[in-house]
Amino acid sequence: MRRLLARRMKFHLFGAFFVSVGCAAIYKFGVADPRKRAYAEFYKNYDPMKDFEIMKAAGVLESAPPK
Repeated sequence: MRRLLARRMKFHLFGAFFVSVGCAAIYKFGVADPRKRAYAEFYKNYDPMKDFEIMKAAGVLESAPPK
């Protein structure tokens, strides 16, 4: 029973490290990278003036009343 805590702690520290690295990798490749690609794809063809005119025609903007 000597050094039982030290042996168990070493095992759990290595386990926790590998689980956290695995979770970080899953988040990066499963969430962050697809989100970056989606934003890049959206802004590749985004026309802010066209969007402004649509919002202006709908009456969303107070500073630019619809005609």
